[in-house]
Amino acid sequence: MLSKLFGKSKQKTIEISAPLSGKVVPLTAVPDEAFAGKHMGDGLAIEPSEGTIVAPFDGTVSHLIHTNHAIIIEHASGLQLLIHIGINTVALNGDGFEAHVASGDTFQAGDALITFDRSKIEAAGYPSITPIVVANEDDVKQLEHLITSGSVTAGKELLLKAAMNG
Repeated sequence: MLSKLFGKSKQKTIEISAPLSGKVVPLTAVPDEAFAGKHMGDGLAIEPSEGTIVAPFDGTVSHLIHTNHAIIIEHASGLQLLIHIGINTVALNGDGFEAHVASGDTFQAGDALITFDRSKIEAAGYPSITPIVVANEDDVKQLEHLITSGSVTAGKELLLKAAMNG
C-alpha cells in the first residue's frame, strides 16, 4: 500500500495537436508496411493539404534526418514523436524540404519545424501521406486517438493524448 502512495511519480499526460493540416487517416492506410503494421510505433497519418509541419507541443528536436523529410521531437515528459513526410521521400535527398530547426533546438507549440513542397513530392511519384507515430512506445502507458478521421488544421485540433509510464 505504501508503494502505491510513494512508489511512483505522478503520471504525465501529453496532448498532441495536429502538426500539419489535412485529412486524418489511420496508419493502416499508409502505403508502407513499416508504418501500416505499426512497426515504427502507434499513431496516425495525415494526407497534407499544405506543406508546413508545426510543433504539436513544446519540446526539443531529438533528431532531424539530414534530408529534412523526417524529424523526431521530444516532449519534456520523454515522449518522442516521429513525423515522417511522405513515403520513400528519403530518395529525394532533401529536394523540396526545408528545415527551420536543427537537432538539439528547442521549440514552442505552433512553431514551424519543416516546410515541404507537396507537389514536388507527388510529381516525383511518392505519396505525400505523413505518418505521425510515437517513437518510444514502450515508455507510453496509453495512447488515445482523439480524432480518427476528417480534416484538421495545423496547431488547432488535438489528435492524440499520451499517458507516460511512471
